[in-house]
Amino acid sequence: MKKVLVLLVAVLGVSLANAQAYTGKGDNKFQIGANFQDNGSGIVVAYDHGMGENFSLGLSSSYVLGVNESIDADFIDRFDLKARFNANLGSVFQLGDNVDIYPGLDLGLKNFGGHLGGRYFFTDGFGLFSEIAVPFAKYDNSDLTEAEKLQNQFVFSFGAVFNIR
Repeated sequence: MKKVLVLLVAVLGVSLANAQAYTGKGDNKFQIGANFQDNGSGIVVAYDHGMGENFSLGLSSSYVLGVNESIDADFIDRFDLKARFNANLGSVFQLGDNVDIYPGLDLGLKNFGGHLGGRYFFTDGFGLFSEIAVPFAKYDNSDLTEAEKLQNQFVFSFGAVFNIR
């Protein structure tokens, strides 16, 4: 049993040492997960491409699936598409190769906002991410309907992240 435990620790140690949360220019990440917010929950997908040592550009999209029945939300109210900028700071804070934190800005169909996320890689190709997002400026300055508020509020996301080579 002791040998199995030592072998398991050695294998995990090697796999974690090879995991890369952000490698700089040319790095490609794909994320898919669930988002949680007031009056609904849904799915989120994101793609980030490394443009430099500590920044990346990408796209994200979300769709709110579980909307409260009292809200009359069409497809356009449930869907959002955003261009995003990330400052990948894992190496700046010397968090290790398998960890990255990334504050960023996003410009979407519904608003201009910001996000703060983190990634942890278990292997070179697979990890988990968590992200919070908040709008800074909404495009519609009038009173938003409950359906329009779906994409204009604080959102928490959690899911899987993959390295794309």
